[in-house]
Amino acid sequence: MLTNLSIKNYALIDHLNVKFTNGFTVITGETGAGKSILLGGLSLVLGKRADLSSLREKEDKCIVEAEFEISKYGLESFFLDNDLDYEAKTIIRREILPSGKSRAFINDSPVTLDILSQLGDQLIDVHSQHQTLRLADNDFQLKVIDALADNGPVLTAYSSKLLLYQSTQKELQKLVDFQNSATKEHEYNSFLLQELNSAPLKEGILEELEEQYEQLNNVEIILEQLSHGQQLLNDEQIGLVNLLTELKQVSSKLASFGHQYSDINERVKSVFIELDDISNELNILNDKVEADPQLLEQVNAKLQLLYDLLKKHKVQTIPELLEIRNALDEKVSATENVVADIDRKKKELHQLEIALNTEATNISKRRKVVIPELKKQLEETLIDLGMASATFKIEISPAKEFKPTGKDDLSFLFSANKGSAYGDLKKVASGGELSRIMLTIKAILARYEQLPTMMFDEIDTGVSGEISNKMGDIMKDMSNTMQIFSITHLPQVAAKGVHHFKVYKEEELMGTNTKMKRLSSEERVVELAEMLGGKTLSESAMAHARQLLD
Repeated sequence: MLTNLSIKNYALIDHLNVKFTNGFTVITGETGAGKSILLGGLSLVLGKRADLSSLREKEDKCIVEAEFEISKYGLESFFLDNDLDYEAKTIIRREILPSGKSRAFINDSPVTLDILSQLGDQLIDVHSQHQTLRLADNDFQLKVIDALADNGPVLTAYSSKLLLYQSTQKELQKLVDFQNSATKEHEYNSFLLQELNSAPLKEGILEELEEQYEQLNNVEIILEQLSHGQQLLNDEQIGLVNLLTELKQVSSKLASFGHQYSDINERVKSVFIELDDISNELNILNDKVEADPQLLEQVNAKLQLLYDLLKKHKVQTIPELLEIRNALDEKVSATENVVADIDRKKKELHQLEIALNTEATNISKRRKVVIPELKKQLEETLIDLGMASATFKIEISPAKEFKPTGKDDLSFLFSANKGSAYGDLKKVASGGELSRIMLTIKAILARYEQLPTMMFDEIDTGVSGEISNKMGDIMKDMSNTMQIFSITHLPQVAAKGVHHFKVYKEEELMGTNTKMKRLSSEERVVELAEMLGGKTLSESAMAHARQLLD
């Protein structure tokens, strides 16, 4: 429910602040007084695009702020999903800066226009001539039928299955596309993978083979140097081991003469042990080293294979080759498994299609049950609105594909006169008839679902007399369960309002200013009298106005 509206520096409005309550509120005023300006300002907090030309003073910013009582709307999840602070009394603010930039806030948190528009759609339903054209839209017509059928829960279940079905369709198409493209590359990728698998690929293998190659390729030099090393260590005359043995005897004799001598002795012992160990190691190595031309050839072949693969795949290291091999393995495996994947995905899709058809059939059956009741309510209500011969032909037939609203094709035809052929609403109904039909549909919807605040913008255009009186009664009845606004030029409708506001213009020193005030009981009499007979108030007009208000 809209509880307060504040508008600053917008079009002809300098500063406007109005409080509202529940029930039926009517807004009247002369043509050009600014009723459309009021709606324009309200539309800004509902997420509509801003226009810099709407600033009254170009150097100041425009601020529109609206307060809503939303405790009965069940919007907690919306606030949670959008990371907003939920307040039972929620304040929406929109600012248009002189630079042309626009900012929007919900409970002081900045939001995008998209989020603002989503919330606005759930708070106020502004009925205008443009919205009347929605009557011819199948989605809107189905919404009315679904409201009567209480299809909300089943449509939610259907929608979740439809999303899964559509995503599965996309996955299947990706697999098919992949199969078509991968088949061409599969043979080449398999060859590359086989080539890499035949190579001795592992981390460190290149360094290991290069070291082995150097040893095998230089056996004679290695043996020569090992022999020379053994001679230096073990020669009877000048061998290091023999000389170090004598040194060890010397240091041993000195060790008892103090710690500095004992330290030297220990160091000499350590050197002797290490040198003796080196001598043994040289002997072992010498025994192991032998020429092996066949092994040298094998190592060289492996190295050449690795060098060729590195060059072919334009990489520098074995780990990079391993990454390429793993990627190729995945591609080849995916290509080889894609047929099975496609078959599995087709089965998933088939099962989802069965489930969707079950849900869609249930939705369709529920719709068919309530269509006669909707037809009856529409035609009976329109009799009171001067359309005694109006009839509807509403039929549902199976659609070929799944739609967001089910699997139904809807035919919603209308005939205004007895004996006239049925046709699409927008083709056979006049503007006045469309307005009355829309009002009737809104009234029916109000009985079956919680609607937001509804604002009818001159929905009574083109009607008068008793018909306008009935339209007023319908809106007043709707206001028993929801907040209703009606911008009207008809005194019969204005008299039905529980609250009556007048929009008017005032000329001031700074220019013309649009204002709005709540009328007292006597002011309402005067306003209705002027609507009936003009500015020159007559006794009959005043009496008629009082009669309308009684």
